[in-house]
Amino acid sequence: MSDRNKKAIFFILFIVLGILALQVPLTHLVGSKASFTLFDAFGPIAGAFLGSIPGVLSVLSMQIVNVIWHGASFSDMGAVIRLLPVAVAALYFSRKMPLNVVIPALAIISFVSNPVGREVWYFSLFWTIPIICYFFQERFLLARALGATMTAHSVGGALWIWLVPLPAAVWIGLIPVVITERLLFTFGIALTYLAFNNAFSFLNAKLPVGWKLPVSERYVWIHAGVK
Repeated sequence: MSDRNKKAIFFILFIVLGILALQVPLTHLVGSKASFTLFDAFGPIAGAFLGSIPGVLSVLSMQIVNVIWHGASFSDMGAVIRLLPVAVAALYFSRKMPLNVVIPALAIISFVSNPVGREVWYFSLFWTIPIICYFFQERFLLARALGATMTAHSVGGALWIWLVPLPAAVWIGLIPVVITERLLFTFGIALTYLAFNNAFSFLNAKLPVGWKLPVSERYVWIHAGVK
């Protein structure tokens, strides 16, 4: 089997894992039938293992297949908005790039351009976090994970303020929820990445194949004992 075919199989398997993660609900989205799921911790790492563009495409594929599988309606604006945030999180997590600053900056501008957003402009200060994390994401995994999940939040928030009418009081009430939720996702993304990175490293050492699974040696903590 060629390396190209092995990469294609890896890509498909990653999508299957993402679809399974989408079946594990965690918290409900205010104003929609949609929910945050285990996928919110799994999806962003796709960019690290598959690459920037393939990672984004895989995340979109996971969600589209999931919507079709469940026969969900795109009339629920929450379900539509959910297609983009984790995709941009995968882009952020894949590597350091100018878009990691541009995307949350545009989200802030979009949010405060809305009449309700102007009332609660300070809510958009959450999205300065991925801009700050940009300068540390190559040094600290938690900064990379925090930047990714807050970028997802920025895109979701910027779209939500325009497409799902909510009063200012609801946005204010969401502030402590966002803090708790995004910290959990930060640690979830980091731990998921470490788990898969070490699992792939173990498989690379044990399986007699030419093509190796993508691994960052910096975060390999479990060694298979094979040189």
